[in-house]
Amino acid sequence: MQNRSIMTRIVETSSVNPWYNLAMEEYLFNNISDKEIILYLWQNKDTVVIGRNQNPWKECRCEELKRDGGKLARRLSGGGAVYHDLGNLNFTFIMKEYLYDFEKQIQVILNGIKQLGIQAEFTGRNDIVVQGKKISGNAFYFSNNRAYHHGTILVDTDFSKLSTYLQPSKAKIMSKGIDSVKSRVINLKELKSDITIDTVKKSIKQSFINIYNGTNEDMGINESNEEIKRLYKKYSSWEWRYGDSPDFDIKFSDKFTWGEIDIRLRLQEGYIKRVTIYSDAMNSTLIQKLAHELKGIQLKLDNIIKKIDDVAYDCEDNNIIKDIKELFIKMI
Repeated sequence: MQNRSIMTRIVETSSVNPWYNLAMEEYLFNNISDKEIILYLWQNKDTVVIGRNQNPWKECRCEELKRDGGKLARRLSGGGAVYHDLGNLNFTFIMKEYLYDFEKQIQVILNGIKQLGIQAEFTGRNDIVVQGKKISGNAFYFSNNRAYHHGTILVDTDFSKLSTYLQPSKAKIMSKGIDSVKSRVINLKELKSDITIDTVKKSIKQSFINIYNGTNEDMGINESNEEIKRLYKKYSSWEWRYGDSPDFDIKFSDKFTWGEIDIRLRLQEGYIKRVTIYSDAMNSTLIQKLAHELKGIQLKLDNIIKKIDDVAYDCEDNNIIKDIKELFIKMI
């Protein structure tokens, strides 16, 4: 049973604008209190959300999305691209890192779905599946002793739009032995026709309260809050969503068990002037650190390996580090 001193809160937003909803998520993350766990529920309208280190042009048919009135958004967490519409429910668990308990958090979702009469299970690196098909993807973010775990729940999503706007790489498709994005996902409504977004929300909230021995306390947020306004400007900006994509002198990529990576180096007089690393790796912070550490060093393999080892010093993802080092050894 949870310590009674832990406060649980449930936050819902009526906004369907992804840039506002991601700003709210980061606001809650930045301001989480000690001994507090927040369940944040939100929905986006006609949106492709890419991982922190992904290349939007590779993951999304950006022009088609924009033409049809949709929005492109980039989140803080790692992982792959997802499509959100009003048939999809998003959830985020937010807390200080010492309270992070993935198994407990995922159990909230599994029990909530079970209460609706559907048996689901967690599998792979980040998916919840029913009958072998995905109904939820999950991603994670850690910073400054704070953590969040967020994900999707497919209730009644328009899969024709999902397959129109998302364009997974051939490497992903071949590795999974599948023909399309659409072929590996399923809506809860297909499994039980009376399920709605509202019934899923209600069940998830009750599961959260039961598992954390908490209360259904609403957390009032002033939408005119200056920090939320500032964060909205970030998430809606072209720079954040697309990023600068200049020409590069060296480009190489590969696919591993933990995800894909695409490394691009801009050189000047034998030094690495600019580094861009695109990846759907779940550890978004590691990818960011690696790009930062490689910038400015001389393009020599020994220097590169040393910098990668420096990044690896406090990293638990040794398999990612090993694969990246071997990729550089092969390419440089």
